[in-house]
Amino acid sequence: MNRPTRQVGYFLSSQYFSDGLRTTLAILLPSLVLAQFDALTTGMAMSIGALGVSLSDAPGPVMHRRNGMLATVLSTVLVTLLTGFARLNDYTLAIEILVVSFVFSMLAVYGTRATSVGTGAILIMILMMERPLDAVGVVKESGLILAGGLWYTGISLLASRLQPYRLAQQTLGQCIHEVAKFLHVKSEFYTLSTQLDTDYRHLVSQQVAVSEKQDAVREVLFKSRRFVAETTRTGRLLVLTFVDIVDLYEQMVAMYYDYEALRKRFGHTDILPMIAGLIRQLANELDHIGLAVQSPVAVPSRPAFDLTPQLETLKQAIDELGDREGSTLVLKKILINLRNLGQRISTIRNNMKAPASVLSKNNDDLEFGRFVSHQEIDFKSIRNNLSFNSSVFRHSLRLALTMLMGFVLTRLLAYGHHSYWVLLTISVILKPAFSLTRQRNFERIGGTLAGGIVGALILTFVNNRPVQIGFMIVFMVGAYSAQRVNYIVMVFFLTPYILILLNFLGVNYLGVVEERFLDTLMGGLLALAAGYVLFPRWESDQLQLPMRNTLRANLRYVQVLLNCLTSRTPSLVEYKLARKDVYVSSANLSAALDRMLSEPKHKQRNEKLIYEFVVLNHILSANVATLTSDLLNEPSKTYPAPVQRPVRRAIVSLTDGLYRLGEPRIGPTPEQPALDSSPGKTPPDDAQLSEHLNFVQQVSSDIGKVIERLNG
Repeated sequence: MNRPTRQVGYFLSSQYFSDGLRTTLAILLPSLVLAQFDALTTGMAMSIGALGVSLSDAPGPVMHRRNGMLATVLSTVLVTLLTGFARLNDYTLAIEILVVSFVFSMLAVYGTRATSVGTGAILIMILMMERPLDAVGVVKESGLILAGGLWYTGISLLASRLQPYRLAQQTLGQCIHEVAKFLHVKSEFYTLSTQLDTDYRHLVSQQVAVSEKQDAVREVLFKSRRFVAETTRTGRLLVLTFVDIVDLYEQMVAMYYDYEALRKRFGHTDILPMIAGLIRQLANELDHIGLAVQSPVAVPSRPAFDLTPQLETLKQAIDELGDREGSTLVLKKILINLRNLGQRISTIRNNMKAPASVLSKNNDDLEFGRFVSHQEIDFKSIRNNLSFNSSVFRHSLRLALTMLMGFVLTRLLAYGHHSYWVLLTISVILKPAFSLTRQRNFERIGGTLAGGIVGALILTFVNNRPVQIGFMIVFMVGAYSAQRVNYIVMVFFLTPYILILLNFLGVNYLGVVEERFLDTLMGGLLALAAGYVLFPRWESDQLQLPMRNTLRANLRYVQVLLNCLTSRTPSLVEYKLARKDVYVSSANLSAALDRMLSEPKHKQRNEKLIYEFVVLNHILSANVATLTSDLLNEPSKTYPAPVQRPVRRAIVSLTDGLYRLGEPRIGPTPEQPALDSSPGKTPPDDAQLSEHLNFVQQVSSDIGKVIERLNG
C-alpha cells in the first residue's frame, strides 16, 4: 500500500471522519424527518441544539464526554431563553452579548472541553439573535434546543456503547501515524540535499504533533477504568501497544549524532543514503501498523517485516570503509540502533496477531493515573484568573468587547438579513494568541471565498434538486470532519453547504454569497484589530515560563541519570514520568516559539537564541535518554567519582540557568549525594561512558551560555 493510499485510509478510518458522519446524521435527521410533517422550523431548531452540543463532544473518556455534553445542553438552553427575551431590545441584547461572551469564554480556565462548552453556548446566542419569537415561541424554542442537544448526546453515547474500543483505536492509530512521520523527518538528517537547520525545525515541529497525540491517547486510555483495569485481549493490546510506541519514540529521540560531522566525513560515500533509506522503510512499516490499529476492517496482509538483508548490506559497506575515513564507531552505533528499532517494530506487529495469553505483560506497576492531569472544577479557579495577569481573562474581555463592537456595527450598517455572521466570524477567529487570530483570519476569508464560488457554481449549473441535496450532505460531512483538524478546509466545505441550504429555503444565493463574504471580511478585520490592540499579550513576553518548564524537566531528567550512576536506580514509573515531562514541556516550548514567529516582526525578540535553546535542550534530552536507558538495562552499581563529575557539573549549570530564567529560590540548594570513594579498578568501558557524559556536561554548559546571552 503506497503512501497516498495510506493517507486516504487514515482519513476514512479516523475519528475526524466518524465524528463528521455522526454530527451530520444528528443535525440532518431532525430537519429531514420533521420536514415530512411540514414542521421544518421545528426540525431546524432541534438541529441547532444538536450542533451546539457537538462542539463539546471532543475525544476523551466517555464520562468526561457525557458530562461535557450535558453541561452544553444546559448552557445552550439557558442562553436560548436569555437571548430570546433580550433580543426584544437592542440595549438588553448588547448587554447580554457582552456578559455571555465574557462569562462563557472564562470557562477556558477549566481546560479544552470546558472551552468547547462555552463556545457552544456563544454559538447558540449568535444563532438566536435574529429569530423573531414571542414569549411563548422563546420557551418552545428552548425546549427544542434541549431536545436537539439530548438527541445528539444520546447518539454519541450510543455509538460509544456499541463500539467501546473504537475511539481508543482511532486515537492510538493517529499517534502511531505521527510517530512514523517523526521517523521520516529523522531520515532527512542523513539526506545531503537538505539543510540541517531546516531539518531541526521540522523535527521540533513534529515533536509538537507527537506530544499532542500521545496526550490524547493518555486521556482516552488512562482516564478510563475500562482500559486501566482491562482484561480483554483488545484492551490489553491497546495499552501494551501504546506503552511500546512511547518506548519506541524514546529510542527515536535518543538517536542523536553530530550530523554535520557525519555529512563531512561520510557524505561522499553511499553510507548515509543507505541509512536514510532504511529509516524510511522503518517509518513506512510503522505507518502500516498505525493504519491496521485504526482501521475498523482488516487491512491487506503484508509480508513478514525483515530488514536483515538491508542491514547486512549496510554492515558490509561500513566494514569496507575500514579506517579510510577515520573511526567508523558512530556508523556502527547507528547500525545497532536501526537493528533495535526494527526489532521493536516487529514486536509491536507480532503482538497484534498474538493471543490474549501472550499479551499478559504486566503494566500494573506503571500507575497509569500519574501520567494524566486532573482538572478541578471550582469557582476558585475563576476567581484566581480575574486579573490582567491571566491570558484567559484578557482574551475573554477582548472577545466580549469585540463582539459588542461587531453588534453595534451591524446595527449602524443595517444591510442584508444575516448580520449575525459578523459576530460568528469574530467568535471563531479571535483567539488568545495574535498569531492564531491572524492565521484563522486568512483561512476564514480564503475558505469563504473559495467555498462561495464552488457553491454558486453548483447552484447555477446543477438544477437537479436530489443532486444538490447530495452535494449538501457531502459538504456537511466534509465540514464537520475537518472542524478539529483543518480550519480552512472546514470553512471551504461549510460555505457551499450553507448556500445550498439557504437556497432550499428560498433565499437568493448570489446575494447570500456577497453578504457572507462581506460579513466575514468585516468580522475578520475586527478580530484582527482587536487581537493587536485590545490587551495583547505577545508570546515574546511569555516565553520565559515554557523555557523554565523545559529546563526544569531536563534538570530532573539529568538527576535521574545521576541516580543511575550512584546505584540509586529510579523506579520505572519515576523514569517514565521524567521522560514524559521532558517531551511535553519541550513540545509546549516549540509551539510557543512557532506562535511568536507568526507574530509581527517588531514584536519578536531573541528568536534565534530561543531556537538555539530549543535545539540544545533537544540534544540534551536525546543524550540523557540514550545513557539512562542503557544504564537501566545494566546491573545497578556506583560509578567512580570521575565518571559522575560531568553529570554533577551539568546539574549545577542547569540549576544556575533555571535561576537566571527567573525560577524562585526556595530554601538552600539540596546537597548532592556523597561520592563513593572506595578503591576499585575502573571498568574498561568507563572511558567511553565518560566521553558521553562529558558531552552532556558540554551541552548543559552551552544552554547556560545561551541563557546568559538572553539576559544580556
